[in-house]
Amino acid sequence: MSTISLKVPETLEAELCAAASRRGVSKSALIREAIQSYLLTAEKAERPESALSQVADLVGAFSGPADLSVGKNHLDGFGE
Repeated sequence: MSTISLKVPETLEAELCAAASRRGVSKSALIREAIQSYLLTAEKAERPESALSQVADLVGAFSGPADLSVGKNHLDGFGE
């Protein structure tokens, strides 16, 4: 395992010590977990949503043909 050094404000270090103590883990373990959680969250945020997931709440909200790929006569006169 690699070693990384960092400087943190005293107040943050005190909060870190208290949180690690409450959970019964080392400060290093708590920091590793926090970094891993942050990276997973950031990775998910970078992935674009699909078009379906963006409008999922609208699916089924409107009446009309069940499947627009069949019976194309519903487009007769469209755009005229």
